[in-house]
Amino acid sequence: MLSATNRVQSRPMPLLSLNNVSLAYGHHPLLQQVDFQIDKGERVCLVGRNGTGKSTLFRVISRQAEPDEGEVWRKDTLRVAYLEQDVPTDSAQTIYQVVASGLGELGQLLTDYHNAVHHVGEHEVSLDILSDLQHRIEVQDGWNANQKVDSVLSRLELEADKRLIDCSGGMRRRVLLARALVSEPDLLLLDEPTNHMDIAAITWLEEFLLNFKGALIFITHDRTFLSHLATRIVELDRGVLSSFPGSYRQYLSKKEEMLEAESRANARFDKKLSEHEVWIRQGIKARRTRNEGKVRRLEEMRRQARQRISLQGKVNFNLNSSELSGKLVADLRHIHFQYDDNVIINDLSSRIMRGDRIGIIGPNGSGKSTLLRIILGQLSPQSGEVVMGTKLQVAYFDQHRGDLDPDKTVRDNVSEGSDHVMLRGQSRHVISYLRDFLFPPERVESPVKVLSGGERNRLLLAKIFLQPANLMVLDEPTNDLDVDTLELLEELLSDYDGTLLLVSHDRAFLDNVVTSTIAFEGQGEVHEYVGGYEDWLRQSRSREQQKIPDTTKPKPHSSEDTAAKAPARKKLSYKEQRELDELPGVIEKLEQEQADLQQQVSQPEFYQQDKDSIKMTLERVEQLKQTLQSAFERWEYLDNNG
Repeated sequence: MLSATNRVQSRPMPLLSLNNVSLAYGHHPLLQQVDFQIDKGERVCLVGRNGTGKSTLFRVISRQAEPDEGEVWRKDTLRVAYLEQDVPTDSAQTIYQVVASGLGELGQLLTDYHNAVHHVGEHEVSLDILSDLQHRIEVQDGWNANQKVDSVLSRLELEADKRLIDCSGGMRRRVLLARALVSEPDLLLLDEPTNHMDIAAITWLEEFLLNFKGALIFITHDRTFLSHLATRIVELDRGVLSSFPGSYRQYLSKKEEMLEAESRANARFDKKLSEHEVWIRQGIKARRTRNEGKVRRLEEMRRQARQRISLQGKVNFNLNSSELSGKLVADLRHIHFQYDDNVIINDLSSRIMRGDRIGIIGPNGSGKSTLLRIILGQLSPQSGEVVMGTKLQVAYFDQHRGDLDPDKTVRDNVSEGSDHVMLRGQSRHVISYLRDFLFPPERVESPVKVLSGGERNRLLLAKIFLQPANLMVLDEPTNDLDVDTLELLEELLSDYDGTLLLVSHDRAFLDNVVTSTIAFEGQGEVHEYVGGYEDWLRQSRSREQQKIPDTTKPKPHSSEDTAAKAPARKKLSYKEQRELDELPGVIEKLEQEQADLQQQVSQPEFYQQDKDSIKMTLERVEQLKQTLQSAFERWEYLDNNG
């Protein structure tokens, strides 16, 4: 049996530990005497609100920032690689150059040699230059490092000579990951690694990191990614680190308990402080006999109350109300669109009805944003047509945030110089409105170009939520938002009574918000499925299995035979065609009458009428419901047979 001493010695030595580390910028404390430790093989997710200091903690761990006080202990020869949140701007460097730069000076030598091999014999590259580079690499034992670069490029499926400027956002993240991995780090730091990645790239990254042999600390807003990877969750909240072993669900449960306990403790503290304040303000007799120890305790409690940092406020989302759109929002009829020889959408037909919440998924560059632009009338299909419904008011969230003027202030982007905005028919001061989106008064005069990614997303949401809209079009709204804000946005959209079109790579967000999914599945194939991401995954797998031919069954008739046996499609008569043309107007009038009656029924004075009037109105409401249903069925029948 092992002794206590032997059991202690058998524990693995940590790779890194922080002891009483503090760091503040000005008067704003980001880290307050935090303790932290990570062991080999751990996968730790660092969570917390935007701006709490998560990236600052990464900078301390990677030696890019020094703490104000405390100790950072690192294992001898510890190799740390840090993948930062920002994707690099356009660069003419090749992927090989970027990846090799992870090896420092040796990486530059390898890059020079790689380029020289491709240009040997040309006037600027002689055999002498190539020989000199070979010698310098051999002196530093650099050929092993060259093999590491080639190995990482192969594992991550990267083209060595492709320029970074020609890569998508997701591919650039993969290149930066390769640069981090080439040094064979013991500890890998990833700051929002899934930003700008499509779902296929994110699932690939999950599998890759599950097989990573070193330790991992990552920051993410992607709850599915978090749940699949994390072995422990560490939260940074008001300068304090708290560790939560176990799953994300367990963390949420424990966190709720902690917040309730903190709220009760703060209430007891505030009550006691109030009692002391009353006592100190009593009359002359009480002041003559007061206990000096009690006075000192009161002064200490006042100091604690001043130093207590309250929980950061939550975003308060509200949408401007709008009148209902028509029942039909958009009718897509045999849409075809391509760029040169690249078919994006091939023969897509779909009908979007009022109240639908549709998710749009697919690889980067597959055509998701193109489909939105076609629906919104910003782009015309090469064939087919889009018939839009009536009374549509559109609010559009552009993933590139093109509606924000980077040179204007936060205030002017929302209110165009006015001190007030209108929300739900009420005037609100713009500073008060922006505070709901976590912009403090001193931040509203900042130009947009100095805002972080999360702040820009919140600002764009603040701007479009002021627009009365019954059709909300959101193109990648979740990038850079923290989990708390995402969950509040989910609640808002789930209660939204208009129509929603949502492009997103956030699987949990899709599952929690949408009721159907349009998926881009390659080579122009676009299909619609009931439910969110997980529902699409299950149905698409079933669809693929059905495509596998069963050789045990007799072969079906040829397409020629089938076509010959199929009944000829009946052409609409003149009367039927006229009926089809008139139906949208008929439906619109019925819907208007229905909306007027529902408005009457919702008023308190409606039920103060006599019973016969009430009964007649309610019967008409039910009759309209059935008539509309029949009209839509008739419209669909005629449209499909026209």
